[in-house]
Amino acid sequence: MNAEALLTLYPVLAKLPAGLLRRVRDTLQTHSLASGTTVFDERQPCLGFPFVLGGAIRVAKVSASGRELPLYRVVAGESCIITSSCLLGHADYNARGVTEGPTTLALLPRPLFDELLAEPVFRDFVFALFSERMAELMQLVEAVAFHKLDQRLAALLLGKGRVVHATHQHLADELGSVREIVSRLLKGFAEQGLVQLGREQVEVLDAAGLRRVASVT
Repeated sequence: MNAEALLTLYPVLAKLPAGLLRRVRDTLQTHSLASGTTVFDERQPCLGFPFVLGGAIRVAKVSASGRELPLYRVVAGESCIITSSCLLGHADYNARGVTEGPTTLALLPRPLFDELLAEPVFRDFVFALFSERMAELMQLVEAVAFHKLDQRLAALLLGKGRVVHATHQHLADELGSVREIVSRLLKGFAEQGLVQLGREQVEVLDAAGLRRVASVT
C-alpha cells in the first residue's frame, strides 16, 4: 500500500501518534475490486472501517422487491457513515454498497478502529463525517417526501449538464424509482420540448423550462 497516498487522502492519520500510525499502516488490508462488486450488503457483519483510495462506492437502501434508493457515494478521501454507525453500534449493515468502476480501498479492522476512537483527532474526523452525510440525507428525505418525481427528475437532469449520458434505468436508480415511470416522464418532457431523447442519453433543450418544473410546489 502507498502510505504517502493514504496520508494525502486522509491527512487526519498523520496527526496520530507515530506508534499508532505505524500500526495502522501495518494492519490495513488493501483490496482492489472490480466495477459492480458488492462491498457490503444488508444483514452482513461489519468487519472494519474503509478508506477509499480510488474509485467510488455507491450506497443504497434496497427494498424487498429489489428497488433501490441511492443514499450517497463514497469517493477517495471519504468514508462511509453507515459503516461507522455499524461499528459504533456493533450492528450489521442495513444498506448495500457497490463499487462504481474499479475501486481500491484499505480496511481498518474493528479492534484498531475502536482504539483510534480514543484519539480526539480521529474521533472528530468520524463525527464530522456523520455531520456532513446527515445533512445530505436530510436533503434526500425532503426530496423523497415532499417533491414529486417529475420535479426530482427535472432537478437531476439540470444537475448533470446539457447532455446527460445515462440510461433510463440508471436515472430511475438514482431517483429510487422504476424505469417505466421515468421513461414516461422523460417522454412527457420531450413532448413539451424540454429535452431530446437519444440512445442512452438525454439532451436538455430548455433548461429554463426544466427549472420551472423542478421548482413547482
